[in-house]
Amino acid sequence: MADGTSRRGLIGELTAEFLGTMVLILFGCGVVAQVVAGKLGDHDSITWAWGFGVTLGVYIAARVSGAHLNPAVTLALACFKGFSWHKVLPYALAQTLGAFVAALLVRWNYTEILADADPGHTIKTQGVFSTLPGNGVFPVSEWGALRDQIIGTAILVLLIFAVTDLLNTPPGANLAPLIIGFLVVAIGMAWGADAGYAINPARDFGPRLASYLTGYGTAWRDQYGNLYFWVPIVGPLIGGVIGALAYRLLVTPHLPVTPAEQEPGRVPTPDSAHA
Repeated sequence: MADGTSRRGLIGELTAEFLGTMVLILFGCGVVAQVVAGKLGDHDSITWAWGFGVTLGVYIAARVSGAHLNPAVTLALACFKGFSWHKVLPYALAQTLGAFVAALLVRWNYTEILADADPGHTIKTQGVFSTLPGNGVFPVSEWGALRDQIIGTAILVLLIFAVTDLLNTPPGANLAPLIIGFLVVAIGMAWGADAGYAINPARDFGPRLASYLTGYGTAWRDQYGNLYFWVPIVGPLIGGVIGALAYRLLVTPHLPVTPAEQEPGRVPTPDSAHA
């Protein structure tokens, strides 16, 4: 987290989380609108744009707020990295608001294309804004999607912890945001079929609310008519904690804590690199 200048109080941190998440969703929901409603691009377009959206959002917010951009990440950091518990809810609200505003902009910008592709604003294009079990196509239940969201978010947070751990092998030259973006691309390519890889409660709920308020009456339900909005909220919150716990139990105890513990031939820790 940021340290002590007047620009880095809670208001600044929340503003950074809002703007970083907004940029993430502008690229994410924007590319899905282009592919699903505009018929330009494909699944790979979606995964790459989401990944770049994460990278650019992190670059915006990292110096000020830590660029969580995801309540599941914020919760995991509070549980295992000493992030202040009194900031968890404000961060989550700022992230969700950023996602909501971004989705409204996407909805407005793609008004004509969405109306042409789906005049009734039905579940056919609901996936532009929020996720569905099996992407609305494959026979996956909400419980299967919950399983998927737990696993996918556990992978996300486990690897975020690895990439940002200074005692491990963090990327140099400010490349961590790019690596995290590649991580999201990889999750989309490998774990996108069962539930659309929301892996982020703000990413799903904010756009889902925006779509509901702008004509998508089916926004809260899945293709089976079941209430579904809770799955990409609960699943990621559980999965993020599991991923962080796995890192804490299986990796952290075995990392060197002083330069003297660095074995010859291994990548040096930040401290030993400057010794």
